[in-house]
Amino acid sequence: MNFISFPALTLATITLVSCGQVSRIYNQSPPPSRYLAGIGNGSATPTAPVNPAEASKFWDGDSLIGPTAIHIIRSEQKAYFYKGGQLAGVTPVSTGSSKYTTAPGTFKVSQKAADYSSGTYGTIVDIATGIVINDDADSRKDKPGPGQQFVGSPMPHFLRFNQGVGMHAGHLPGYAASHGCIRLPADMAEKFFENAEIGTPVIVD
Repeated sequence: MNFISFPALTLATITLVSCGQVSRIYNQSPPPSRYLAGIGNGSATPTAPVNPAEASKFWDGDSLIGPTAIHIIRSEQKAYFYKGGQLAGVTPVSTGSSKYTTAPGTFKVSQKAADYSSGTYGTIVDIATGIVINDDADSRKDKPGPGQQFVGSPMPHFLRFNQGVGMHAGHLPGYAASHGCIRLPADMAEKFFENAEIGTPVIVD
């Protein structure tokens, strides 16, 4: 696998990099919650949504060393991972929908949590039976009744970079569909998590 090399770049100039098209391939089943599955979030389905089985990704960064940086390009629905100024990997992503836009800017990874659950989005379940009462619950407005509890949506390999916004494993429908977070295929979320550090720059365009 060939990768793009930028030997003269520093982290300060990585924000200016605009990467070309990269072929993609991944296959991931949707998780159970409507939030992670991208259902009912108010986003419009594009005319020709990408078939997840035909999309693309790659990782070639295990042997690379040096400072890390992540560049998320919303118009491409892709994330690029750099190590030592060289392109280590590319993955398709699903950013915030038109209702929950992922804000652009330059940020830094501030938290890493391999087994993270949302405190805002999830389900409300009956404690005794485990039956899901509300599969698209927002804890700020949807309150559990007697004998019920709120269960936050799992966000495996969570990398927080902008207050409540982060990157994590989740379903990719082929377009922007999240509540603001950046969803990655499970294997790429793990690679980004393993290689990013607290303080890694995250550029969102």
